Formats: sequence, structure tokens, C-alpha cells
Amino acid sequence: MQKISAGFGAGFIATVVLSALMIGKGMMGMMPALNVIDMLSHMMGAPMFTGWLAHFFIGTIAWGAAFALLYERIPTASAASKGIVFAIGAWLAMMVLVMPLAGAGLFGLKLGLMAPVATLVLHIIYGAVLGVAFRALNAPRAVRP
Repeated sequence: MQKISAGFGAGFIATVVLSALMIGKGMMGMMPALNVIDMLSHMMGAPMFTGWLAHFFIGTIAWGAAFALLYERIPTASAASKGIVFAIGAWLAMMVLVMPLAGAGLFGLKLGLMAPVATLVLHIIYGAVLGVAFRALNAPRAVRP
């Protein structure tokens, strides 16, 4: 159970970092058409708040638990690289499933060539944070007498 809890914690931390980067991207006016929260909200026919909830649910619960379960099977040495490999898989799923469902086309190319590049960079950062946070949260705890 500690492994799954660590996955949830790491997923939450990584999602907070990702969200801050997304907000910063928006504040700088970079790629305004690429707003994942707006896409999620629109897909659900719900207000923006619901898009944020879905974003945190996916990043914290779904990806956090999946990463915890797959961590030992990802064939890289460091925790950060395990997170990056995992996050690239999540990015690929987003590009071939979510983007077309959101009307942005395969790989989000209707939003321009930078859409898949920008989302890949964000996912790589998410993955590195996910891996490092998971390693820290899942570390064995010393038992005090």
C-alpha cells in the first residue's frame, strides 16, 4: 500500500509542477490555443473547475498509481529516467486518444506543429518530477526503537 500512496503523492507533486508550468505558459501568451484544461472542460461539457479536477485526477490518481505499479518494470536505472519513460507513454496516449477526441487532431496538429513538441516537453518535466518524488516518498523508513 505504501507504493500506491507514494505514487499518489508523487503524482500530485508532479501535477502541481506541471500545472504551474501550464499557467506560466498561458501568462506568457505562449500557444494560447493549447489549453489542456479548457480542452478537458469542453470535452466534458463542464465548467473550467471540472477540467482542473479532471487534470489533477488524471495526474495524481491515474498516472500516479500506474507509475507506482510499473516502476520496477521500467528498464532504466534512475528514478527520473523511469518517470520520463513513463511520461512519454502518457504523452503518446494523450496525442493519439485525447487530442483527437478534443477536436485537435492526431498529435494535436490542428493546433500547429508546436503543440506536440510543447506537450512533450511538459510531459518530460512531469515525468522527471514524478520519478524523483516517487523514489523519495517510497524510500524505506527507519524504525525508531
